Amino acid sequence: MPADSTRAERLQIMLTAKELEALDSWRFSVRMPSRAAAVRELLKRGLAAEGFAHAELGSHSRDFGVTGDSRDAPTRERNEVEQKQDGKQK
Repeated sequence: MPADSTRAERLQIMLTAKELEALDSWRFSVRMPSRAAAVRELLKRGLAAEGFAHAELGSHSRDFGVTGDSRDAPTRERNEVEQKQDGKQK
């Protein structure tokens, strides 16, 4: 690891038992050495991914979960797609 990559900041998150189980299952399936390493890898992949526009104004932390249907997370882009789909179905 390069000398300038010292991890000086701590990030604390709260997970449900189900979310922690999902994290650990993924971690072990890809042989990550620690939960921290698994979270960093998932963050790297998430930041590189496409498809998330912006969170809606007024969104809360509780609106964004790790497990379950991603439709639970409010984003403008998803809402626009849903509105277009609703218009086609009528």
